[in-house]
Amino acid sequence: MHTKIIATLGPATQTEEAIAALVQAGASIFRLNFSHGGKEGFIKLVEIIRGLEQKTGLTLTILQDLSGPKIRTCDIGRGTLEIAKGAEVLLGTPGQEEGRDEPFICLDQPALIRSINVGEVVALSDGMLQFNVVAREGDLLVRLRAENAGIAPARKGIAFPGKTTPLAAFTAKDKEDLAIGLELGVDVVALSYVQKADDICQLKAEMKNMGRVLPIIAKLERQSAIIGLDRIIEESDGVMVARGDLGLECELAQLPALQKRIINAANAAGKPVIVATQMLLSMVSSPMPTRAETTDVANAILDGADCIMLSEETAIGKYPDKAVGFMRRIATLAEEYYFENEGADPKPPSDQEHPAKFLAYAACLLAQKTRSKALVTHSTSGATGRILAACRPKQPIYAMSPDARVRHFSNLSWGVTPVAPIAEDDNHQERAERFVRESPLFVSGDVVVVTAGQPKRGQLQTQTNVVKVYEK
Repeated sequence: MHTKIIATLGPATQTEEAIAALVQAGASIFRLNFSHGGKEGFIKLVEIIRGLEQKTGLTLTILQDLSGPKIRTCDIGRGTLEIAKGAEVLLGTPGQEEGRDEPFICLDQPALIRSINVGEVVALSDGMLQFNVVAREGDLLVRLRAENAGIAPARKGIAFPGKTTPLAAFTAKDKEDLAIGLELGVDVVALSYVQKADDICQLKAEMKNMGRVLPIIAKLERQSAIIGLDRIIEESDGVMVARGDLGLECELAQLPALQKRIINAANAAGKPVIVATQMLLSMVSSPMPTRAETTDVANAILDGADCIMLSEETAIGKYPDKAVGFMRRIATLAEEYYFENEGADPKPPSDQEHPAKFLAYAACLLAQKTRSKALVTHSTSGATGRILAACRPKQPIYAMSPDARVRHFSNLSWGVTPVAPIAEDDNHQERAERFVRESPLFVSGDVVVVTAGQPKRGQLQTQTNVVKVYEK
């Protein structure tokens, strides 16, 4: 299987036995959701995952998902509001409700209240309630009209579709959680509610201040992020199509096309892309997914996703390992279909004048024409493996790097199996060939295509400059 599966850990998957079952079922990347849980719990999970790496010999990647500025209403003691279609309610900061008998929704975000304009949309309770802003009643108070009926409990998520909010993507809580993640040794960091490329730059700067820079995944949940997509992809190391909040920010009917556009842009840049949210949601309580869910997972893979992610299914679900196993089976069959049809030939890079990209594409063509068993690459930075993955060859890609951080990030790329090279070989090409000679994965007579970025004397690293057909 080329597609990677990300499993979110939670109350249903806290033990070594549960996480080992996820690994056996096909998960190789584990998401720690810092919106829930504390340091002690995460310490235990990291120890379990690293222990399983040692036992299995597999590269298991830990993805830290920062909370970001999740906006929730506050509780002023008025209980749950029942809202009728067409009803008017007030939205304001604490204290603005005093002396008013009208239904009131409290939001402790003065800057955000000030930025709201008449005609804008407000969504409550994960989009179950939709309002239009019909008037400003004061500096910290606006009037809303309900577009549909529903209930409005306290402490529920509230969204402002299409609006660039004045809240930074990287919060004070995120800074504290990032320090914990770096201390624990996470491999990749996901930044929530990214609105612009500067949000990624801010997180990079904070990592530098803390003494360790990790790959950053930009979670695309805002309409403003779609507008600035190219710059966000340029600054980040990968992206996530976070369809939950993105589905609130845009018209729901637009979501499938947005998913395809994001995936295409990430593929063109040679950066991993994750598709997430409600992929097999029915498996939280059912041992089988729905037909629509299986089709959704397959289509995400056929669109070009490197990774597909499970959230509630493995965090709180009754059947976490079954959910991973079912996702793996869907991915395997979707890939078979892909190679029967669209994937007959490797995909050419968008920039064929870039030497490293063209050489990677040439390596994939060579692998196809020579019916090679695999592609083997040695790259200090891991970039060659990601470029090869973007070409979508049928052969597996074994990506060698002496840097464990690079290997853990390479694990997010489609079809890539990270490999630690034999340290005593200085020559990158020789390291790759030695791997083929000594690995039980290959038998005498097997043909592989080897690519490497062999630095000249005195160079620390270089782009891919070697492509070779090698027979064991």
